[in-house]
Amino acid sequence: MDMPSRRRVLVGAVAATTLMQLGWTARATTLDLKNTAYRVLDMDWHDRLRDRKVPVRLYLPNATDKGHQAPLVVLSHGIGGSRYGYSYLGRHWASQGFASLHVQHVGSDRKIWTGGSPFALVDRLHAAAQEAEAIARVHDLHFALDQALGGEIAHLIDSNRIVAAGHSYGANTTLLAVGAQVIRQGQLLNLRDSRLQAAILISAPPFYGESSSDRILTPIRVPTLHITATDDVIRIPGYYSAAEDRIAIFDAVGSPRKMLAVFTGGSHSIFTDRAGTGGVLLNAQVKNATCELTAAFMHNALGNGEHGLRTWPSRHASILSRFTDSYSL
Repeated sequence: MDMPSRRRVLVGAVAATTLMQLGWTARATTLDLKNTAYRVLDMDWHDRLRDRKVPVRLYLPNATDKGHQAPLVVLSHGIGGSRYGYSYLGRHWASQGFASLHVQHVGSDRKIWTGGSPFALVDRLHAAAQEAEAIARVHDLHFALDQALGGEIAHLIDSNRIVAAGHSYGANTTLLAVGAQVIRQGQLLNLRDSRLQAAILISAPPFYGESSSDRILTPIRVPTLHITATDDVIRIPGYYSAAEDRIAIFDAVGSPRKMLAVFTGGSHSIFTDRAGTGGVLLNAQVKNATCELTAAFMHNALGNGEHGLRTWPSRHASILSRFTDSYSL
């Protein structure tokens, strides 16, 4: 489950200021997964300016050992997630040459489920959906990018080819980071990070507390890929979002280069690491198709050619309900 209560506003912030390396600490752990295509690094970063931990997991292509700089995708998890989630995407993206940086948002991570009495779960969900946390999540992405591009792994990353991705609450975080705009107390609040060149939005919910998605999302101009399913319904205590809400987000985004894939059936959590949700067979098929589509989209958006993007809809037609492409190949 990956979305806050409708009682909470998910947008708004002070104008984003790039957080350069103003004091941070990190502990890096290399995990041996016996894979020849990539390796995995867990790093425990700390943003001293905000006194907030920013744990990350990095799937790093081994080609970087030979002097090649990898394009970067930075991923934001949904509510109750962690840096360990969406591992199937991290593994695939790294095998395709992308460094995949999975950011953990400590104010809305898996501690929601385990951090206290089960009777207080609703309160923890509501706290994670507060506007302050929605803002902090975007600053987590800014900070993680600063560390990736200015720290010990900077020489491994191509700073001119960066994509943002997110699932559910993480898709909202991504939308804010690529240019979604809101008005607070008469002032335009802009959290856009100009380093991000494209966005992958999986199961994106509406921005609650806002009357018009068009006004918020029209300013987004980077290429966007939207992925959802016909049964992509969000149900958590105090909150409901119909599958049609994902389509409304796609329609509202102002980018002239956008793409929508809607799988038949499925569920909201089929895009997480959970193996059975949405049906065991369909789950595997959707994950495989999502891996292919997202990698091809990133290659194309970053100027690396078509990479099977044209033929993807026909190859996965049996599990697709809709495919819309206003993306210029």
